[in-house]
Amino acid sequence: MSVIAIVGAQWGDEGKGRVVDYLADEADLVIRYGGGNNAGHTVVNPHGHFKLHLIPSGIFHPGTKNLLGNGVVINPPALVSELDDLLGAGFDGENLFISDRAHLVMPYHVLLDQLEERERGANKLGTTSRGIGPAYVDKVARRGIRVVDLVEPETFRARLAATVPRIRRIVAGYPGAEDEMAAEIAEATDEDGIADAYLAAGARLARHVVDGQTLVDEALVRGDRILLEGQLGTMRDLDWGIYPYVTSSSPIPGGASLGAGLPAVAIDRVLGVAKAYTTAVGAGPLPTELEDADGEALRERGIEYGTSTGRARRCGWYDAVAVRFSVRLAGYSSIALTKLDVLDGFDRILIARAYRDPADGREWSTVPASTSVYERLEPVYEALSGWQADTTACRSWADLPAAARTYVERLEELASVPISHVSVGPERAQMIVR
Repeated sequence: MSVIAIVGAQWGDEGKGRVVDYLADEADLVIRYGGGNNAGHTVVNPHGHFKLHLIPSGIFHPGTKNLLGNGVVINPPALVSELDDLLGAGFDGENLFISDRAHLVMPYHVLLDQLEERERGANKLGTTSRGIGPAYVDKVARRGIRVVDLVEPETFRARLAATVPRIRRIVAGYPGAEDEMAAEIAEATDEDGIADAYLAAGARLARHVVDGQTLVDEALVRGDRILLEGQLGTMRDLDWGIYPYVTSSSPIPGGASLGAGLPAVAIDRVLGVAKAYTTAVGAGPLPTELEDADGEALRERGIEYGTSTGRARRCGWYDAVAVRFSVRLAGYSSIALTKLDVLDGFDRILIARAYRDPADGREWSTVPASTSVYERLEPVYEALSGWQADTTACRSWADLPAAARTYVERLEELASVPISHVSVGPERAQMIVR
C-alpha cells in the first residue's frame, strides 16, 4: 500500500494538478480532500490542455478512481458543467465518485461571499466570490446541506425551506444591498428556482455518489495506491496561513486525513509542491512580490493567471522562509519543484533566505503570527547566477545547466528536505525525477 499526500508548499497555484496527473498513472485512487471550485488545477497531457476546478486531476487515467472527498464543498451545477466539458473532450467521467458526506455550495453562499467582500471595502480579502467560505461557515455551524441530502429530494427541499428565511434576514443587515443587488438577491433566495436547478444537477450526479468512507476503507484494505490531492497551499491554511488572508479549510496533511476519510497514520509519504518562484492570488502580505520588469517577466513567461478566475497572479522571487515554514508543518518526504523553466534567461536570480524587520532590524527565519508584523517584513536576499539557457528539452538531472542544478540544490539546502522532482514544462514528459 502507498498513500501519498500532494500538498502545496506556498500560497497555492504551485502545480499540484500537474504533479497528480503525472503520478496518477500508477495510482488506483485519487482523492481531492478540500476546497471547492474557488481554485483550479491546470493539466496538460497527451489528451490536451484542461482546467479543472472540482474534479480530481487523476480523471484522465481510465483505470484510476477519482473521489471528491467529504472535506470538499461542491457546487452541483458547476460540477455538472465541468463533467460536460470533459465529456466533450472524450472522457465519460465514469471514474468519478462523490462522497455522500461532502457539503454543498448553494447560491446564497455565493451571494453572502459577494456581500461580505463588498462590506470589507478597501480591506477586501480577495476571495473568488464562489461561496466557499460561507459554505464552510454553514458546515461548522451545523446547518449545511450535504450531497446525501441532494439525492433525497424531499430532504433537500425541507432543508432549503428552513434556510432561505434566515438568508433573507442576513441580507437585510447589509445596508444598501437590497437596492444595489436586487437581482442577485432575488435569484439566490428563490427557493423554487434553487430546488429545480440543484435537484436536476443531483439527478445527473446521483450515479457518482457513494459512501466515501467505505470506498476509501476498501482501497486501504486492498493495499491500493492512493494519492491525496490538495488545494491551495500552506500559506493559505485556515490555522497556519496569513490570517485572515486564508482559505476556509486545511490544505496540510492533517486536513488531508480529515477531508479524505482515512486515518492519519495511513499517509506514508507527503510530497510538497513548490514553484521555482513565488505567486499568489488575492490580498495579504507577500514579502518577495515584485512590481517591476522582473515580476512582469515571471507573470508572462509563467502564464500566471488564475485557472478559475483568470486574475493576474502576484509574482516574486522564491521565498525560502515560507517554504521552510511549510516543510516543518507538513513534514514533507520530498518536494516537487515546478516551473523551473520560467527562470530560463534571467542573468541573476534571487532567493529570500530570511526576513528583516525595518522597525528594529530583527531578522526572522520563520513566518510570524501577526499579520501587521508580516506586512512590514522585508526579504533578505541572496543572489545566484542564472543559466540563460532553454531547459524545456531537459529530461534528466544531468541535462540541466550547471547553474540550474546549483539553484535547485540551494533551495534543497534551505528547505532541509530533498527535491525529488523538477518540472521544466507542463507536459508529463517534462518532469525530471532525481
